[in-house]
Amino acid sequence: MAVPKSSFLDKVLGRLGRLDTEGLQTVVQRIARERSFLETLFNAIEDGVLVMDEQGMVIYFNQAVTRLIGLPASEEGRHISQCLPEVDWKQLVRADQEGGRRVVRHEFEVHYPRPRFLRLYAAPLDGEATGSSGVALILHDATEARQKTFEAIESERVQALTLLAASVAHEIGNPLNALHIHLQLMEREVKKLRQPAESVPVGSRGRGAPPAPGPDTAEIAGKLEKYLGVAKGEINRLDYIITQFLQAIRPAPPQLKLASLNEVVEKTLELLQPELDNRGVAVKTKLARGLTATPVDATQLQQVLVNLVKNAMQAMTKGGTLSLQTGETPESVWVSVSDTGGGIPEEQISRIFEPFYTTKKKGSGLGLMIVQRIVRAHEGRIELESHVGRGTTFRVWLPLHERRPRMLEQENRA
Repeated sequence: MAVPKSSFLDKVLGRLGRLDTEGLQTVVQRIARERSFLETLFNAIEDGVLVMDEQGMVIYFNQAVTRLIGLPASEEGRHISQCLPEVDWKQLVRADQEGGRRVVRHEFEVHYPRPRFLRLYAAPLDGEATGSSGVALILHDATEARQKTFEAIESERVQALTLLAASVAHEIGNPLNALHIHLQLMEREVKKLRQPAESVPVGSRGRGAPPAPGPDTAEIAGKLEKYLGVAKGEINRLDYIITQFLQAIRPAPPQLKLASLNEVVEKTLELLQPELDNRGVAVKTKLARGLTATPVDATQLQQVLVNLVKNAMQAMTKGGTLSLQTGETPESVWVSVSDTGGGIPEEQISRIFEPFYTTKKKGSGLGLMIVQRIVRAHEGRIELESHVGRGTTFRVWLPLHERRPRMLEQENRA
């Protein structure tokens, strides 16, 4: 279905060749008025609007961009990597070229002209069409919203404890009942093993005497192993629930020590390998060689990866491919976790890091909140890219060194 013409420019394009000098002058004046109107409108918006072409060059930005990142009004023509080093512009261009419904959402902090926490949304200028004609970036100042969120979480923590305690007590009740029943069954089987020996008269016992006949010990041993397996599984479930509960209400500051990000990835995969095998998930890794050691809390970082990998497994049906990759820039190292699931709908993107919000039937809504808190405690950031029907990628960036205020580069001008 053809898109109806809606603008003045669209209406005159069909008869542009038939316009005389006076008509062309009228068209130019009308375009100038529309441009002035749009510039006034964009400059009145509090969010930053920044447009880059297919080469990554900035061709337009409004006054809010100057206020948020200190980009001078006369600096159109810079490359996006000079204005926003935190943004992977190659990834944005690649997403634009592929087309389709793709959502790109980044969060990062800037320290110039003043410390702010920004949320970035990227949208191709040509919509869902393949090919590249440029990308529009929306910069939203989420500093106050972030602070209010932290304050709300702190003020509601006491109230949430009651709800969490009731929920955890309910969750713990079922496995405890199962443990109690199976332990009773084990006790009965143990009594059966003792009965034959107790039924033999004391005078007839000897060192070389064979045991009295009784139930098949092999069969009883098999039952005991089965009951023990159930008990261990329920204990593991209890341990996971309690761990999530304690981490949600009692966060611990990270103990930073130099560690290899690749080693953390390998230990995480080793820990989760049985569950990955059970689900039939194929694992692909692409770990950068010679990755610089990073000041991190390896235990907390492993917790981040465990939550992200578990989310990826649950996003896929039986099978699927899980991909983990690491990399490095002059200022940061990063690790990404990708799945081949159904992706995250656009309307859910802005809420997935909220506490108690979950899209899973049995989810607690705490996993990604814990992930985000740990990453922020490391002064890092987490990025999300999701393509509906193809999968989702979470990328965690961690600073190599202590952050310093960033100043815009000053070009040498003649």
